[in-house]
Parts: sequence; structure tokens; C-alpha cells
Amino acid sequence: MIIKNVRVYTEEQKFVLGEIVVLGDRITKVRADGEKRQAAAEALETELSVNGFPEDEEAEEVVVDGEGAYAIPGLIDLHFHGCVGADVCDGTPEALKKIAQYEASVGVTAIAPATMTLPVEELEQILRNAAAYKRAQDEHRAANAAAGQSVQRAEQKADGMPEGKLEFPEADLLGLNMEGPFISPVKKGAQDEKNIVPCNVEIAKRFLKASEGLVKFIGIAPEESSEAVAFIQEMKDSVDISLAHTNADYDTAMAAFAAGANHAVHLYNAMPAFTHRAPGVIGAVADSRHVMVELICDNVHIHPAVVRATFAMMGADRMVLISDSMRATGMPDGTYTLGGLDVSVNGNRATLVDGGALAGSVTNLMDCMRTVVKVMKIPLETAVACATANPARCLGVYDTYGSISEGKKADIVLLDEDLELKMVIKDGQLPFL
Repeated sequence: MIIKNVRVYTEEQKFVLGEIVVLGDRITKVRADGEKRQAAAEALETELSVNGFPEDEEAEEVVVDGEGAYAIPGLIDLHFHGCVGADVCDGTPEALKKIAQYEASVGVTAIAPATMTLPVEELEQILRNAAAYKRAQDEHRAANAAAGQSVQRAEQKADGMPEGKLEFPEADLLGLNMEGPFISPVKKGAQDEKNIVPCNVEIAKRFLKASEGLVKFIGIAPEESSEAVAFIQEMKDSVDISLAHTNADYDTAMAAFAAGANHAVHLYNAMPAFTHRAPGVIGAVADSRHVMVELICDNVHIHPAVVRATFAMMGADRMVLISDSMRATGMPDGTYTLGGLDVSVNGNRATLVDGGALAGSVTNLMDCMRTVVKVMKIPLETAVACATANPARCLGVYDTYGSISEGKKADIVLLDEDLELKMVIKDGQLPFL
């Protein structure tokens, strides 16, 4: 496949008019405008020879004219709970597939959903089910790749479905983000207080074992346990430790970051306010340059001026855009659940029925990125990095995801001049809708 006449987003965070050459599920060449079309064709032939693909169906060239569209990497959401009526904590293959298909359809091609504060045994089962889903997803793709078939072509043959009638492909499940249960009851937000427990090494190891290593982040409120620093030091080489739903003061947060915590969950939300005499967690994050920072940019959780100030104060290289979306995303207004609690959804706002606290968002990450650019006035080039390269680095997968580069996965999103979705190319395949 050759995707031509597009403004390609480069690793240097610039848009360059050119074309992208794709073979199988990988990007093989990225060419700036002005280089001869013949060179791209020759490169494709070389890749076919090197990789040993048969010169039949796989070598058949497909040309996509982007008509000047922006070509960006597929987005990566490393903190959200669900969408289209499903939640990762439903713990079923059907829910995970539904979530993954919706996310891919809106240009979020890789995901690391977040769990809620639930009983430990229930969380273990949710993690086991997610790990089983991940294994099945990986095995399915590997089998099709070994057979020289795209996922879609194989499913089409298996199901006897006509061309153009296949379901949308699924976003890759790259990890899980454990927002609870090691949080503060004072800053619980939309988490169920009765399931909160202090951070505990043995419980954390049970989570990692149940998930078969799929858990990539574990959140804690360090002020809730005298063993927090020891917990971080014990676990930091196995999983990233984040500060989440915490009422910690500046010194406590700094001690946690010095011990090895390296991630801040939805900055500003579910933590003390940043003031000139009590900088709290936010001040500690600003002073800890190794800490990556989640921001919910749905235009509900954080004021646009605060978003701009945060980028200026902490640097765009540390910002990770997240949606924190819950199951009502992509659904009509009404009453839903999040972590076992009832949530009322009205427009773009989700709040607990009991108490009115914000309960996640109802906005997908693509819409959040668009809002960051159009409403919060962050440059598009910067916003794209914060929704692609930065989360890929957090998840340790930047060698495969997060940029349009030779050898990386061909998960590519085309956006028009208004940043509206034109096309999603997943695993080097055109969508079937």
C-alpha cells in the first residue's frame, strides 16, 4: 500500500508533504514530496524480496490518495475505563472486544484501559480475563500473519462474509492501568471507598501475576501508608508507580517520586489544589522531571488556561493526553455505572448520582486531542506527540508504536483540515465498515 499526498507527521514533530509505503502491517518507507514515485515502487519490491512475501496478493499495490490530509500515528489511550456501554471491569471478552473496536474506529489504535477500586479478588479475575483476551488477540494476529493473510481477510473467509461487511478491527491491548485500590478515601472521587486498601506489596504482586505482566501502572496515595516508600522501592522495577487519587502534601509526594514513582494520574483531578504556600502533588510533579503527567483534556475536567500553563511549566515532552472515558462514551445521555456507582450523563459531563463528583469523561481521546488544539490552543504538532509518542514511551513500546517511522506498525490516521477523521488504517489494512 502507498498512502500518497498526505502531510506526514514525522518523529521531529513536523508535518511534511509526502507518502507512506506500507507492507503487511509495517511501515517500510516514508518519503518526502518530490521523490519519484518509481523509487517508492522499487522500495516496495525490495521489501517483498527481503521479507520473503509471495509476489501475489501481498504484492498487489493499493494506492490511497490522502488529498492533502494530515497523516498521524494511531493514538494511544493509557487511561480510560470504557465506551459504547462496556467497561474493562466488566471483565468479559465481549466487553473488551467492543471497547477495542470502538477505539480503533475513532483513531485510537492502541489502549491501556484503567481499572477501578474494586475488591482485590474481583480485580484479580478482571486481570486474568484481560490477559486471556490479550493472548487470544495476539495469537489470532500471529496466525493470520503466518498464513500471509490480513486479519480481515482471514475473518472474511472464515465467516463467509462479503467484501465490505466486516467489523472494524480492534485496537491493540498494550497494558492495564490500575487506578485503585491503593488510593485515598479523602480524594476518592468516583471510586468506591469501601474497597480502598493501603498499598501492599503482596497484593500488587498478585495483580501482576493475574495479569501475566499486562499491568503497566499501579496508582497509590503515598500518605495512606507508612510503607509507601518501601512499596515503591520494591515494585518500581516490575511496574510503573503512579500517584493517584491522593491527598499527599509536597514533601510526601517528593519522597514518593525520589523513591521511584514516575507517573501522575490525571493531574489536578483528585488531588490537592496547587497554591503558592502549599504546592502539594502538583508542585512535586513540576519539580520531578522524570515524572510523566496525565491530563484529561475534555474541556470539563481542566480549564484551558490551566492546560496551557501546565504545558509551559512542565514541558510538552512530559504531557500525556488521556480521555478517562467511561462506558457512556459513544452512548446517549442517561444513567450508567462506573466501579459499581451510579453515574448521570448529561451532554459532555458525567457525575455521580450520589454527591455529584465528576465520574470520568464521555469523550474519546481523538475528541480530546482535537479540543486541545481548537479550544486550548496547543499546537497540533505538540498535541499529536502527547497522544502518540509520549504514551508509547510510557508503555515502553515506542520501538513499535507512536510514530510514522520505518519498521513500526502501520497504524495511521488521516485527518482533514478541521481535524475530523477521514480514515483509519489499522495493521496496514483499510477499514471495512
